[in-house]
Amino acid sequence: MATGRTHRPATRSRGIPEATVARLPLYLRALTALSERSVPTVSSEELAAAAGVNSAKLRKDFSYLGSYGTRGVGYDVEYLVYQISRELGLTQDWPVVIVGIGNLGAALANYGGFASRGFRVAALIDADPAMAGKPVAGLPVRHTDELESIIRDNGVSIGVIATPAGAAQQVCDRLVAAGITSILNFAPTVLSVPDGVDVRKVDLSIELQILAFHEQRKAGEESGPAAAAAARPGAPARASAPAAGGGKGPEGDVPAVMPA
Repeated sequence: MATGRTHRPATRSRGIPEATVARLPLYLRALTALSERSVPTVSSEELAAAAGVNSAKLRKDFSYLGSYGTRGVGYDVEYLVYQISRELGLTQDWPVVIVGIGNLGAALANYGGFASRGFRVAALIDADPAMAGKPVAGLPVRHTDELESIIRDNGVSIGVIATPAGAAQQVCDRLVAAGITSILNFAPTVLSVPDGVDVRKVDLSIELQILAFHEQRKAGEESGPAAAAAARPGAPARASAPAAGGGKGPEGDVPAVMPA
């Protein structure tokens, strides 16, 4: 089986937009579920609903793959699984190293979805000497002193950073210098990388803050009618208590936000 060091996906060279690339894993997940249920074909409407997009966007995305389906029949599920997997580079082996084996790194190491999607965890690496040799998810943790040799010996081109924020950039620099060209960053910091290196950032706190924004907006919409009634002429005035943890922000008129 080919390794990630010698083969890279051709999506960019074929002119597939990044937004389409970002949706391909959603389609693949939905198609895989259909395949596991032995569903032979699926319509664009059914697949779009399963992937959480509209059918026109799905058809446009698939046109970049050269797949248009059959009128009255739909798309062949198994062929689309193969087609999207090939486009994403999942028909080959991608060795991955995870750096930072704390709670998050250990959880990532134990995640069973990597292997089933073409990603092989080649090594677990940590700076703590006390961690060296300890088994996590069936692999012995190795010290960061071995980072460069591990990447070279395993032909690794994808690195996962799960270190504290303060150590992330240094780890990133070493990964890039050793030949890593794609990084998945779980550290709560922005990494600086040279041209030709791709970074995908996963920040759970940011996602939670976005959800908090939507929850706050929904709460405001629900209280809107009551607030409007209270504002009518002749309505009794009512003092409102500040929300827990609220108050004014540093400018005096903007609600304070949760620190990053």
